[in-house]
Amino acid sequence: MQRLTWTAKISYGAGAFGKDLVYAIVATFFMFYLTDICKVSPVFVGNLFLAARLFDAVNDPVMGLVVDNTRTRWGRFRPWILLGTILNAIVLVFLFLNPGLSGSRQLTYIAVTYFLWGVTYTLMDIPYWSMIPALTDDEKERDTISVIPRIFASVAWMLVGYFGLPLVKTFGGGDQAAGFARLSGVIAGVFCLCSLITFLLVKDRAPAVPGGRPKYSTSVKEMIRILARNDQVIVVLILSLLFNLSFQLSNGFAVFYFKYAVGIPEMVSVYLLAAGIAQLGGLFGYPFFAARTGRKTVFAASALFPVAGFAVLLLGVFPSGAALLWTVVFLTGGIINFGIGLSLGILTVMLADVVDYGEFKLGTRNESILFSTQTFVVKLAGALSGFLTGAGLSLVGFVADAVQTPAAAAGIRWIMGGIPIVFSLAYLAVYWKFYRLDGAYLQTVRQACRDRKEAGES
Repeated sequence: MQRLTWTAKISYGAGAFGKDLVYAIVATFFMFYLTDICKVSPVFVGNLFLAARLFDAVNDPVMGLVVDNTRTRWGRFRPWILLGTILNAIVLVFLFLNPGLSGSRQLTYIAVTYFLWGVTYTLMDIPYWSMIPALTDDEKERDTISVIPRIFASVAWMLVGYFGLPLVKTFGGGDQAAGFARLSGVIAGVFCLCSLITFLLVKDRAPAVPGGRPKYSTSVKEMIRILARNDQVIVVLILSLLFNLSFQLSNGFAVFYFKYAVGIPEMVSVYLLAAGIAQLGGLFGYPFFAARTGRKTVFAASALFPVAGFAVLLLGVFPSGAALLWTVVFLTGGIINFGIGLSLGILTVMLADVVDYGEFKLGTRNESILFSTQTFVVKLAGALSGFLTGAGLSLVGFVADAVQTPAAAAGIRWIMGGIPIVFSLAYLAVYWKFYRLDGAYLQTVRQACRDRKEAGES
């Protein structure tokens, strides 16, 4: 069984910190940047997000196929992580760079840069997460390794959420467009540094090929067979989609909710600060709770905590006193995101287990193909949440930079609270009904994989 040093574990987590700084600024503020600063229609933005993710339905699995077939002196994963980081960092700067265009030229610029951002993010994200099953097959070690990058990622989301708008104000000197452009440049630089640390200090176990010559082993037909015959990967991807719809909708919509439904835009920083702290609590707590209560209990808690918090946001009744308001918003964000932190931990572990299950059923390990589907699902959820946001805002009569009508304010509360409740309950129901990789059966799968590996080595 492969053991990792703490230097390698922390270096791996550093990569998640950098890439999630990037994802957080896009997921949390890009729609707000387009609608409130660039004055683009929410419907256009929602349709753009959806179209880009439909493209990823082909792009992401193909990237997984490419990584699975990569053989270099640096391993399978790290070259793509480094290349994808450099390209994505460049595109990020252009994504938040407002060149002063208008009309169709402005919309074309936004669409092209957003598509390029998605493609270059895929280059780095799929090989990054695909490394997890290749690092160890020990259950306790894998629980720890799976949680570490999620902890770093949650810190990144917390920093962007709490400091994002204040930094935009500081960097821009009152000009939000300039502030976002400069903040994206800083984040791009940090991203490159973090990925370089991962590239240099984390080694994967894929055998190197002399001279770096690729050895192709997985065809498109084989990729389709791998996905079609692994029934549990389908279940995990449905769970990931439902979870990410709830998570990304609430995070990305928070700035609209507190500005237009609550009327106190400063509270979004309080909410997102609580979100980051609570996610860390859930991630740190996941191995402890899983070891003592079992994954099924932890999974139920990961769904029901957010339901309770979203109910508060749906009602939208907050106290008038500043201290009490701050406390209620902070606790609400904490309750929701403690459950989200638990989900981030357990879903990562579940997908790594699905790789073992695929080897058990098919005789091959295809980490990158299976993890590429998760990358697609995460981005698809972001697109669907963006589409729901854009269509929902248009449907309820939202007007940017204006006091909303009572009907529009009520609609905004439903988008922030009501829709995520539905997704969270569906998430729990699918798990109870269809997920099988628990307990004795999971141990049987892992032991069969070990036996097959030992037989191959002997």
